[in-house]
Amino acid sequence: MGKELKTAAASLGKIAMALVFLAPFYIAVVYAVKSPEEKARTGLAFPTGIHWENFTEAIRVSNFWNATKNSLIVTVFSVALLMIACSMAAYVIARNMHSRFYQCIYYIFLGAILLSFQVVMLPLYVQLKGTGMLNSRLGLILTISGFQLAYNVFVYVGFIRSIPIQMEEAAFIDGAGRLRTFWSIVFPLLKPIVSSTLILNALAVWNDFQISLIIAQKEAVRTIPLTQYFFFGQYSIKLNMAFAAFVLAMIPIIILYLVMQRYIISGVMAGAVKG
Repeated sequence: MGKELKTAAASLGKIAMALVFLAPFYIAVVYAVKSPEEKARTGLAFPTGIHWENFTEAIRVSNFWNATKNSLIVTVFSVALLMIACSMAAYVIARNMHSRFYQCIYYIFLGAILLSFQVVMLPLYVQLKGTGMLNSRLGLILTISGFQLAYNVFVYVGFIRSIPIQMEEAAFIDGAGRLRTFWSIVFPLLKPIVSSTLILNALAVWNDFQISLIIAQKEAVRTIPLTQYFFFGQYSIKLNMAFAAFVLAMIPIIILYLVMQRYIISGVMAGAVKG
């Protein structure tokens, strides 16, 4: 009887946690397909009719496809830049941790994880404006990547230190250089951590609001999170269309997450625990 009660309690706990995490999705979908009148009258109740025009109107009003293009460009290039730069930097640090210089560099990266965006927001704005990268995709890519850099290096270093160095020494004996050894021997072994950081970086870049709000002020370079501004005016709020745009924005990143979710926990735990 005691074992059955524990099993039932565990099942109820899992169901409760699932409901907690699924509740925001339910609210978003329900509000996205309701009319303004029904939203005010029925609240979170399931809609009596589906109003697909909320989606088409949200796309039209917010210039959604241009924002989607910008978000895709920024996300793809930021994730690629982080994957290449962080893995190479982490490899050099991990293989030279006996040096005080590289230890210092490593701890600087650790300290940068604690740095909030608000601390550097003003000098960053002035610098980007002075270099002509304000209101540009390049400025957005470099800035977002810079704020993701420290965490990625930390995770990569932990994973690379778990890779036996004898494999690299064998490659050196065969005449391979440092760069060839990294791309041919080490990088293929980083598949778990590359997969997990890929999805985590994609989520962070795709959903970024703070950095995009400061840098992407012109409509031509605005990303999807900034399109929500179109639905919240001084005297009116178009909540239905805002949620419709939100649901559309979730689709690409949910697909990516479902494809690669099995790598997230294993990769992060491997990078944080091993070494």
